[in-house]
Amino acid sequence: MNRESGKDESRGGGRDVVVTGVGFCLPGGTEPVFTADDMWDVVSNGRSCLKRDEVYYGSVELTQEMFDERLPDVPPFFSQHYTSAHRFGLVSMAEATADAGLTFCGGALGEAAILVGRGGVDSNVESYLSVLGADPGKTSAPDAMELFVAAQQAVTPSDVALVQAALTQSNGPCYTVSCGCASSAVQIGNARRLIAHGEVDIAVVTGVDAFNVHLIQNIQRLLSGAQQTYDALRTTDMPELLPSFTSLMRPYDRRADCINHGEGAATVIMESREHAARRGAHVYGQVLATATTRDGLANPLACDETGAELVSAVRRCLGDRRISDVPYVHGGSDGNVIVTAFEANAIKELYGPGSDVLVTSQEGCFGHNGAPAGCLGVAMTLMMMERGQVCPTANCEQPAEGLPFDPVPGVRTRPLDFDYALSFNYQVGGVKNAILLGSPEAV
Repeated sequence: MNRESGKDESRGGGRDVVVTGVGFCLPGGTEPVFTADDMWDVVSNGRSCLKRDEVYYGSVELTQEMFDERLPDVPPFFSQHYTSAHRFGLVSMAEATADAGLTFCGGALGEAAILVGRGGVDSNVESYLSVLGADPGKTSAPDAMELFVAAQQAVTPSDVALVQAALTQSNGPCYTVSCGCASSAVQIGNARRLIAHGEVDIAVVTGVDAFNVHLIQNIQRLLSGAQQTYDALRTTDMPELLPSFTSLMRPYDRRADCINHGEGAATVIMESREHAARRGAHVYGQVLATATTRDGLANPLACDETGAELVSAVRRCLGDRRISDVPYVHGGSDGNVIVTAFEANAIKELYGPGSDVLVTSQEGCFGHNGAPAGCLGVAMTLMMMERGQVCPTANCEQPAEGLPFDPVPGVRTRPLDFDYALSFNYQVGGVKNAILLGSPEAV
């Protein structure tokens, strides 16, 4: 909101902004999830693709053959130095552009905005340390060049945007946003504004992260060793247990006690309605408004359990629309009971204590993967809207008591005819993001 003019800039006015393509590179069963149909097969059945090796984790397991099949003409001078984040982001982009009826090569996206959300830095560390530890006196000229190219492509959070923009030969806006799990959700908002205001006709938005499973395993060992000391020092206002990654994440379930991480990428193609119509593109739905707020707390790791700023973000998105027109919310719960608490309080404030709104989360399908969450929420919610089916909350079997919403437990979809939906994302430190989505013809 522009508080001086009173204009609600979250809605922005201008041209309608539609989603015409979705693509993924996410953990699957026998092979990764790449397409909209792959995605629907997993989420509509509440299937978890998490695997346990000391800790539960969602691993993509992308092979070189899978990468080459989708990106056969990438120059090896650059591709041999790609990290997993590069590969995940490029594959999801290739799948999304194909789904939209576009090609990412040959200049077809030459005027597109290339926007990337990144949260973690795990995939950057190896290249960084390789250069830092190299001895100039003992490194040959060819090896020095290899180190230089790898470092230039990989040591900053702009890594994926760099290679995507080069592959598409785009001369449009290209930048990375890094705000943890809200990163690609914020980029969805940036893309919507660029298109609505006429700066670009099309935007490629990708969220990608790759967490080091060995790091997570070591964190688990460290916390397990610290638990006894923690118990001795714990006061009444401190949680009983330190975080654990050894049990299965269960958003909205009464047994929820942990988060499981995952890796991968999700991409959405956004266009002006006019641009999509000119080329006869299939339209999944609209991005109507976005808003980002923060709880305003001094603690960099805390959030306000009242959900007040989430409520504020939703109301900015709604404008003069009624909350009763939005019967479904794609929640951002990762199994953390604190997240469930502020979501529940926000839903109660928005809808009232006795509402029948459906709120589901599919984080248990692929693990909490950070930056992809915003693009994933948009893609999955629009697919549900298009099919008239709400997917269940993965791994939720026994809903927690007192929830002011229906989390759709089990492994079956719930029929629902709806034209509006909300999608939520959060970042550690109290950041709240809300996106209002609509069917292709929603006003």
